[in-house]
Amino acid sequence: MKRLPDTELEVMKALWDAGTEVPRSRLEETLAPFGWASNTVNTYLSRLTEKGFVSIRRQGKSNLYSPLVSREEYLSHDSRAVVEKLYGSPGNFVAALARAGLAEGELEELRSLLDRLERGERP
Repeated sequence: MKRLPDTELEVMKALWDAGTEVPRSRLEETLAPFGWASNTVNTYLSRLTEKGFVSIRRQGKSNLYSPLVSREEYLSHDSRAVVEKLYGSPGNFVAALARAGLAEGELEELRSLLDRLERGERP
């Protein structure tokens, strides 16, 4: 799985938020604040389909779009990729956070998260 450009990620967010199959017209309404033309949205959907992130199902004269990759799957992969690319390891990332200074309560929050993970619980 590759990291998505910001524009394609916005389309994926709209699909994830829709929760079900969604026609392009509804996606265009959701994405209207970006000011993208209909052809632009169509291009992003085509790219996402080619990359295996989106499926298309024909219904009558329109297409319905749905995500093939869940938000959680993508965020998990993307987070790991960013940490590895920028810091090399999760330990180096946490060390960088510590050097930058943690706000009150954040260190305890990290300890609690690590404890839950060690017990096999999901965060």
